[in-house]
Amino acid sequence: MKKANRVTAPALAPGQVEYEFGIPIPGVILPKESWAHTAIKRLPEAGPIDWSAVFGRDAPLCLDIGCGNGRFTLASGVSRPDWNHVAIDSLPTVIRYATRRANQRGLANTRFLAIDGWRLLHDFSSDQAWSEIHIYHPQPYADPRMESRRMLTPDFLYLIHRRLKDRGRLFVQTDRAAYWNYMNTVLEQVFEWEPISSEWPDEPEFRSRREIQARKQGLKIYRGIATRRSDWSDSQLLETIAQLPQPRFKV
Repeated sequence: MKKANRVTAPALAPGQVEYEFGIPIPGVILPKESWAHTAIKRLPEAGPIDWSAVFGRDAPLCLDIGCGNGRFTLASGVSRPDWNHVAIDSLPTVIRYATRRANQRGLANTRFLAIDGWRLLHDFSSDQAWSEIHIYHPQPYADPRMESRRMLTPDFLYLIHRRLKDRGRLFVQTDRAAYWNYMNTVLEQVFEWEPISSEWPDEPEFRSRREIQARKQGLKIYRGIATRRSDWSDSQLLETIAQLPQPRFKV
């Protein structure tokens, strides 16, 4: 039996812009000799990772947890060349897409690797390592049997607080009202919390593939910025964390 021919998208030429759902993907395709190498394929045996050595320079560090196809990191890497960017996702398939796109755009200030946020922050990061952490549309897990897998638990928020620099910022976004209500409850207890009532003030307008889909469906997007507090001790932080509810809610 003859196999069906596999249909593949045509390769983009240098100078072209790539689109997704009719929305441009940040950056322009460069000639192949200008491509970067942005994949981290092997983790060290023990952490923390020396990101200055990885990038070959000292620069503010931005982490994108659950990066998907890399839309935010690509945009930030293009617009903020003086920052180092690390983007992670637990799904190797989407990391391959994101890595290819960053390579084609010559974004030497970005790195992509397949790992979950807890493992990277717990096992491979030092305290006060990150200037920014971004989490866009964390998986809500609508099935009640899966709610224990929700990302933004009190323990994870404690870990984020430890790993952010003084006055470092956590950016969050979701289209699920129940998840947003939970974020509002817990983030203001741990950070200086600022809900954002409008769109993000900087480009790009869409920070993730999920945001594009949600807005096309007419869903409301909830956004906020949590800034690391430095006015209390670790024991005070732990006491606060211990009193916070777990992310149990109906989606």
